[in-house]
Amino acid sequence: MTAESSAPVPAPGADRPAALALGAAITAVEGAALAVVGVWDMVAALSGQSKQLALNEFGGLVIVLLGVLPLLAARALLRGRRWGRSPAVLTNSICLPVAYYMWQSGGAMAGVGVGVGLLGLVGIGALLSPKATAALYAPHEG
Repeated sequence: MTAESSAPVPAPGADRPAALALGAAITAVEGAALAVVGVWDMVAALSGQSKQLALNEFGGLVIVLLGVLPLLAARALLRGRRWGRSPAVLTNSICLPVAYYMWQSGGAMAGVGVGVGLLGLVGIGALLSPKATAALYAPHEG
């Protein structure tokens, strides 16, 4: 057992800066969105909207599993576990190329791309802010 895993879990909201809570919330939204897209892909395959049933089922399952990591990372951040920051920053970083290609599509997707890009930038900024870093890397008593 490491010192980090044996540290007491702080009470909800105790000593948690707003930036850390915001970063965790954005990461949770992104993880939930990934999971919804994965389920949508699997349902579309089962309803006959796809010609490649097995490929869409497997792809949907992979996307759902990719959505679970950000959800776990967001939970870890809310509990003050520093391991959650790396996958959360990675998830928010992936939003940037996704936003770029959505912007390149034009039309309504360009607007959605701007939103995805802003969400990613705000998430990265919140998670890497000095207050969030201090909260995650402060020495624990005990």
